Amino acid sequence: MVNGNTPHQEENLSNSTENIPRQRRKSASESINQEKENTEKEEKSYTQEQLSAVKRIKRCKDFYEILGVAKDASENDLKKSYRKLALQFHPDKNSAPGAGEAFKAIGNAYAVLTSPEKRRRYDLYGPEEETRNHRHRHYDYTRGFEAEMSAEDIFNMFFGGGFPSGDVHVHRNHRNMYNFNTQREPRGRADATMTLLIQLAPILLLVLLSLMSSFLVSDPLYSLQRTHKYTEARRTQNLNVLYYVKKDFATEYRGSIRSIDRHVEEEYVGTLRTNCFRERNYKENMLWRARNYNDHRMYEKAQGLKTPSCDTLTAMYS
Repeated sequence: MVNGNTPHQEENLSNSTENIPRQRRKSASESINQEKENTEKEEKSYTQEQLSAVKRIKRCKDFYEILGVAKDASENDLKKSYRKLALQFHPDKNSAPGAGEAFKAIGNAYAVLTSPEKRRRYDLYGPEEETRNHRHRHYDYTRGFEAEMSAEDIFNMFFGGGFPSGDVHVHRNHRNMYNFNTQREPRGRADATMTLLIQLAPILLLVLLSLMSSFLVSDPLYSLQRTHKYTEARRTQNLNVLYYVKKDFATEYRGSIRSIDRHVEEEYVGTLRTNCFRERNYKENMLWRARNYNDHRMYEKAQGLKTPSCDTLTAMYS
């Protein structure tokens, strides 16, 4: 007997002391296993419908099929389709394997098809690029046509940095947690307003200068076309060119009539020469195409084209 304890009590105390570290190790092991199970459950928190939708996007052959629109779809149709698919496939809403790549493919398809130049190039070379990319082992969501904006940038542009429901706690790549808020800070609004004003300043300055010039510059003395201001018809003495002046021209004008006649004839002849050049150029181009394609009907049509400005110039100086 030691310290008043029987041998049996001392043996039980020794066994109890040895079991304490075992219980602690067992508790820590159970905690780790529980965390792993929670993580696995969290990672597998997707439906079969979401998984099938991701696989459908990856099987799509072109950008139009990804967005589910026709090849002649308007920009409004593209926006409606993107808005629906982006909310459906965003990794924060869809945890199925490959949802992130599907989301990027949807954003890239929208960015390319809403750019007139990129859409034109894609319509011309899309199938060729797609066939080439199918040789790669990994999934290429760009199909050879990558937009300047990322899928996240496009999503934030539509929804202001988050989902329309307001504050949403999101889970990305099953690792990092973020908190998106669609309400922007007042300071951010002020900065955006100031940036917009700075960008619009040159345009506003041009508009202001244009308005000032309209008040400072007086009307011309004549016009080659009849308008509500220029109603009185006159003709030049040399080439007999018709032009129009205001009603009070005879009483208000104190300058040289010959000087006005000279300016009228110079402007008139210059306009005729410009139009004559365009008429001849158009006719010659049509004749060249007709010869090149051996099109007799086009050739006859080109031969019959009139050049009235050139005829007027010829008659004027003959």
